[in-house]
Amino acid sequence: MEENIKMDSNIKWVNEIKINRTLESLRKNNMESFLINTHEELINKTEELVDANSKVSFGGSMTLFETKVMEHLRSGRYELLDRYKEGLTQQEIKEIYRESFFCDAYFTSTNAITEEGELYNVDGNGNRVAAMLYGPDKVIVIAGVNKIVKDINEAISRVENFAAPANAKRLNKKTPCTVTGKCMNCSSPERICREYTVIRKPVPNRIFILLLNEDYGY
Repeated sequence: MEENIKMDSNIKWVNEIKINRTLESLRKNNMESFLINTHEELINKTEELVDANSKVSFGGSMTLFETKVMEHLRSGRYELLDRYKEGLTQQEIKEIYRESFFCDAYFTSTNAITEEGELYNVDGNGNRVAAMLYGPDKVIVIAGVNKIVKDINEAISRVENFAAPANAKRLNKKTPCTVTGKCMNCSSPERICREYTVIRKPVPNRIFILLLNEDYGY
């Protein structure tokens, strides 16, 4: 047991060095970034970045649920455009996607973050990556250390061999990757990989990265 605890602390130490290296690169690329160690720190930083009563929305993300950020967004502190609200029609969800462009803040995760300070994302509908690129005054990206990769090539590999198949499986899509466990560059009508984006040097003071020294999401 003691050896396991020691190994875990060593892994956290290695991860923290990798996180800090990545944070430095992100800051050089106009994305203010923070190391987050606890749930309390995460919520406090969120409240620091986004004022009460702000209009907010979010992209599809397991990380937001796993970190309980979704609970915070639904706490009543914000005017939330909630695409998961019970009883919404497809047209109403579409309107939320569109209205999200006018939000004060947009919460999301990312498929990968390179140590060179880039965000790599692949989207199905395009609403998430579109809002990351333009529209909301602020974009709050919340991600676990597992999303950090060396470079864009590793980011592409991460999505093709892990994130995309896992998400397709979660969404019960009838795509080849839900059988093979890796991208087959399919032509399935249920394909979830349609829009590919790299954010390298965005407009300053718009994208904020909150990196956690734990694994979250796909």
